[in-house]
Amino acid sequence: MTHQREPRILAIDAGGTMTDTFIIDQAGDFVVGKAQTTPEDESVGFLNSANDALSYWDTNSTRAFPSLVTGIYSGTTILNRLLQRQGRKVGVLVSRGMEDYFKLELGEQTYLGYSYSDRLHVVTHQHNPPLVPRSLIRGIPERIDTFGDIAIPLYEEEARKAVEELLEEGVESICVNLLFSYRNPAHEHRVKELAEEVMRERGTEVPVYLSSEYYPVRGDFPRLNTLVVEAFVAEPSRKQMKLIDSRVKEQGARFDLRIMASHGGTITHEAQELARTLISGPIGGVIGARWLAERTGIPNVMCTDIGGTSFDLAIITEGEFDIKPYPDIARTLLAIPLVETDSVGSGTGSYIRVNPTSNRIEIGPDSAGYRIGCCWPEGGVDTPTITDCNVALGTLNPDYFLGGDIKLDRDAALRALQEQVAGPLKIDVYEAAAGVVELFEESLKNEVLARILGKGYAPVNYTLLSYGGGGPLHVGGISEGLGFEQVLVPSWAAGFSAFGCACSDFEYRYDASIDLPVLPGLPDEVYEGVAAMINAKVAGLREKVIGEFAKSGFSEKDISFRVLLRMQYLGQLRDLEVNTGREWIDGARGMLDAIAAFEDLYGKVYARAAKSPELGYLIPMVIVSGTVDVEKPALPDEPLQGEEPPASASKGEREVFWKRRWLKASIWEMGELKAGNRLHGLAIIESPSTTLVVPPECSVFLDGHRIFHLQRDEAEAEE
Repeated sequence: MTHQREPRILAIDAGGTMTDTFIIDQAGDFVVGKAQTTPEDESVGFLNSANDALSYWDTNSTRAFPSLVTGIYSGTTILNRLLQRQGRKVGVLVSRGMEDYFKLELGEQTYLGYSYSDRLHVVTHQHNPPLVPRSLIRGIPERIDTFGDIAIPLYEEEARKAVEELLEEGVESICVNLLFSYRNPAHEHRVKELAEEVMRERGTEVPVYLSSEYYPVRGDFPRLNTLVVEAFVAEPSRKQMKLIDSRVKEQGARFDLRIMASHGGTITHEAQELARTLISGPIGGVIGARWLAERTGIPNVMCTDIGGTSFDLAIITEGEFDIKPYPDIARTLLAIPLVETDSVGSGTGSYIRVNPTSNRIEIGPDSAGYRIGCCWPEGGVDTPTITDCNVALGTLNPDYFLGGDIKLDRDAALRALQEQVAGPLKIDVYEAAAGVVELFEESLKNEVLARILGKGYAPVNYTLLSYGGGGPLHVGGISEGLGFEQVLVPSWAAGFSAFGCACSDFEYRYDASIDLPVLPGLPDEVYEGVAAMINAKVAGLREKVIGEFAKSGFSEKDISFRVLLRMQYLGQLRDLEVNTGREWIDGARGMLDAIAAFEDLYGKVYARAAKSPELGYLIPMVIVSGTVDVEKPALPDEPLQGEEPPASASKGEREVFWKRRWLKASIWEMGELKAGNRLHGLAIIESPSTTLVVPPECSVFLDGHRIFHLQRDEAEAEE
């Protein structure tokens, strides 16, 4: 009964359009809530979403939150600040001669986000707006060489003068990024001491960030970018996260809210390296997909997440996803580990326009975001979106958006589509809307296919997992003709990224460059020496992990450690992340086991025939991961009750314009369907948070885990 429910786990995904909340009780049952994102104060949207979820259990946040034991947040706060260049006034100290970092950038960064034709014709692209203006960057005479030796001593008076000049400019923080400081941090540490002396003399204080303390990895420009992001936007964003944390506690919760980090674990808002939470929403979906795959015996998964503003993709192969050590986010190269995802600027809120020159339809990349489209007059949108098309065609119920909390205006959607799309193209408005949806789905299908083929596999090797608010609505069109092994849609698809956050570990991860060459066939004592050098790095990284967990009251004995190595063949450009399964590299045996693990992984990612042990190996990076036990959700497990759905699930029929003809679609309430039920298309399965469309010639089967299996009815297709 509802009064016996004891909510235990709270997960939040604050996207650009909607804030999803996933709440799990002591029995493993869950509810999904949805509300519009409130960018100015995300805690408002979060509470609205949480109360929406809890309303299904006839309770609210005040009564439910005291029983919660864990809560995880993912959102776009830091990313939005970076995109809008809204943050602190930051000063930067670099090695003399490197003052034009942001003006010159790296060639790769200047091309990010541009098409192949734009890259080919250089005149069509331009540099990014600098994170820090040239006037706030000072160079200091000094030099550490590639081996970590001091080639030119630090000119201390020059360093003091540079700090004084930046303070005169009114900077709110100072970032120090000296060449090869990851090899030897002595000069950076001395610069910090000098800066603190200057500030004491002046009676002022601003934080000083050292790249050797935050991101001690190779690549001075990505390292600088990441350090500046930390000072410029991540630190100010702590206030937003602390506000959410305080709102949770105001409702009676007794835990510290954790945040989804780029590496796939969760950290607290007190963590030193908060820039790791720059992109977190799409990461949650990938973590949830791996969790689900492990429990259902699916080795290979193609993750597809359609939201209001973007289409996010990730690939899980043999139960593992890739992690990029130097990702690019918002056209900025960074030095943080990131679960490898791809994002396309196409979502259900993407704007639709007709190019007046070519007379062709263009979709996005800009979006209405939380304002939905012309079908919601209160949003003030005057350009039609994909949602307007779905409302016009009848696949989306205008009276049941967010369970009816928001009423959409179908006539307004039709007017906007007629005036701005159908009219200029001189075609019927329904034909226009259907054509836009077909174009939208075809473009996303091409993105899916490109990602899989780019890995050297085919769709038949993978299961397509579709989630996000718009995923179930378009999964039929995206999967059509690709031949996936399975097509799965969780009944909680709308909150799947939030669910994935709840599946994640409480984990801190720290990386450090080491650049150790290892040749095959060496004596054991040589391998033991290599292991000793790795373990020296491991010891320092472990201390950082222990220090972060101490902020949450955990001691070293509570932490499970793992050592990971990034490895590659000597002379090759691509490295792979190898999990050694150990806390330390145990001498020669541990080193040989790590090499064997790399060989095995390389054969899976590429091909067995591509292995080249005769080249030797390079270990560019050492990684230490530490986790502590936290409560996680349980997979639903319901008994099958036959293919015939209960009468209570039926909501009648509705006329739908489907691929240039009007058809009658059966309408069903998702929450009323039972495990084992099968529905044949054209069918529309509605819930307050999402809509699943079953195309003609297809059917869906709801399994005991409340996951829909979309299948093509071969017999009907042949007829």
